[in-house]
Amino acid sequence: MLVGVSLATSATLACAGEVDRPALLIESAHVMTMTSEGDLADTDVLLRDGHIVAIGRDLDPATHGVSRVERIDARGHVVLPGFVDTHSHLWTTTMRGRFGGTDGTRFFPVSTALGAVMTAGDIGIAMRLGALELIDGGITTTADFFDNVLTPAHAEAGLTALDASGIRGRLHYGGRDRSTRYPIDLDHLGRLAEARAPGSRVGLGLAWRLPRDRDDPANWAVRQREYDAARRLGLPVQVHVSGEPGPMFDALIERDYLAPGVEVVHATDATPRQLAALDAAGASLSLTPISEHRVGYGLTRLAAFSGVDRQGLGIDGNALAGSADMFATMRLAALTWTGDAREETAVQPRRLLELATVGGARALRMEDAIGSLAPGLRADVQLVRLDALHLAGHAGEDPASLLVWSARPSDVATVIVDGIVRKRDGVLVDVDLPALVREANASAAAIRSRAQAPD
Repeated sequence: MLVGVSLATSATLACAGEVDRPALLIESAHVMTMTSEGDLADTDVLLRDGHIVAIGRDLDPATHGVSRVERIDARGHVVLPGFVDTHSHLWTTTMRGRFGGTDGTRFFPVSTALGAVMTAGDIGIAMRLGALELIDGGITTTADFFDNVLTPAHAEAGLTALDASGIRGRLHYGGRDRSTRYPIDLDHLGRLAEARAPGSRVGLGLAWRLPRDRDDPANWAVRQREYDAARRLGLPVQVHVSGEPGPMFDALIERDYLAPGVEVVHATDATPRQLAALDAAGASLSLTPISEHRVGYGLTRLAAFSGVDRQGLGIDGNALAGSADMFATMRLAALTWTGDAREETAVQPRRLLELATVGGARALRMEDAIGSLAPGLRADVQLVRLDALHLAGHAGEDPASLLVWSARPSDVATVIVDGIVRKRDGVLVDVDLPALVREANASAAAIRSRAQAPD
């Protein structure tokens, strides 16, 4: 259990094992760079000290000053950047199967009731489980909207879990609801931000909520303090626009909250005027098709957002989405697009892959580090093998269509985050999966028991 780990130890965990590792040479792959270079057949990728050193055919590590190298045979594999999950709620991972069943249960009442009784230990288990599931499916970066920070210990447990999982990302620190009963502990957020080393693999942000009653000046005063604190600390901000998307989006515009570093989530019903305002302000957009459809926010029509420069795709919590599957996310987005357009070729598969990689990086303003494959960028890479039964019959054409329409997380053979192999030959590295599953199930049962117990 991670909850008892101190902040100092958390930082140590994040760096553990990253010293004195050999370089990695991925050999003879079909490389999808997601840059203007396009795809490169039978190509090598050299990784060292957390960065991409070189991409090309028949690379000689010695010419790049590399003496110790681990070679990865990638023949028959597609190599592409790790997926970027632009919005998630990993603290809900141990609520899987608890809503939307035959009893008519709904996500928000159930997650609120269960979240209120989660201990810091439960948070650590849920978020580590969720982050490892993301990695298992080729997702190397997540922007987590942690809106269940009950105490400082809960926040630290979540941050420690993300550090220990090996994923890259941000923990957006937030309160339990949109009232003023549970204000965000801005002092604690400031201390956590100060303790993070510049360039840490896991950073911080603000999980910000708009008032339920937008005519309540006291609530707006609280929200203003939160927003101002995030800007003062240089932290990115995520905010939901859902439930009442029109008035909520308009409030962001009218109060001048849209800006670079602000990411708007779930704008399924946004108007062209609202989207133009978002784009002009340099803000970003996160779309989560599976969850948006599941909770009835409307259809996620990607064509409607074509004018937004910075946009990406999110999972929105492994429990609500069902699983941490970016392939399924892309597929649903494509199906909605073609079905709505009544035209089979309305969407190009490569556009979906762009949204899941470099588009997500741009949405998080991290494109200078991740989202594509080029020398100098961080070494966040996934290798997808193409020998599964459900991928058979591919004759070597552009693999984009195959990945979007046919691939699954189980096809992700190897995942590398910051130059460290986190999944190898289809198996997560240094993870006791049976123990992790037992721990998660025990935590879920305990949460349910406490939520059902009388006060």
